[in-house]
Amino acid sequence: MIYFLSDFHLGVPDHATSLIREKKIVAFLDSIKQTASEIYLMGDMFDFWFEYKKVVPKGYVRLLGKLAELGDSGIQLHYFTGNHDMWVFDYLPKEINLKIYRTPITKEINGKKFYLGHGDGLGPGDYGYKFIKKVFASKLCQWLFARIHPNLGIAIAEFWSGKSRALKDDRHFHGEKEWLVIYSKEILQKEYFDYFIFGHRHLPLDIILNEKGSRYINLGEWFSHYTYAIFDGKELELKYYKP
Repeated sequence: MIYFLSDFHLGVPDHATSLIREKKIVAFLDSIKQTASEIYLMGDMFDFWFEYKKVVPKGYVRLLGKLAELGDSGIQLHYFTGNHDMWVFDYLPKEINLKIYRTPITKEINGKKFYLGHGDGLGPGDYGYKFIKKVFASKLCQWLFARIHPNLGIAIAEFWSGKSRALKDDRHFHGEKEWLVIYSKEILQKEYFDYFIFGHRHLPLDIILNEKGSRYINLGEWFSHYTYAIFDGKELELKYYKP
């Protein structure tokens, strides 16, 4: 079984609430450890993450410990950076043995073609964010931020992350204007895929894209929906976790 999860946003709105959510996520991961061959974490696992050379943000020990356990057991772990955790560098790959992706990838599994990504910065519009993303992804920006003391740097980043989330907090379905649906259909004009799987939108969505049955799946989030996708080798299903 292959599992796809996205948008935990651990760290918000406060430590106590985040801890409850983290424990639920860990319980879910523990429940699938006997059936999972691969787990795809599709971005924004943390509401903010930055790795200094010798420092990482406090917290998340239950999630990181569980991921390390799963990785050590032989389960393949994949991690797509999102707009809130794009500054994951080499710490998690070294400690947990997961593979990092910073852009969408394509993959064929059991004869099914997958297009996988977090989803931020794709599709039409949102040019302001696309510009900011390029700035934040630049080596110069990362080097400059790393020069700031972690106490101040993380405080600044958490403030910015909160502002970004408040501006983006749009959980309404936009119908024909859903930009990741538009993006997926544009890709299909060039190449066929069975499944497009994204996070970012915070809405659990399963949409047929064409007459051949290509599907756009949005994984939702883990602070109100608790949704994920599972591929059993033949079919993909969007499911709700109910402990």
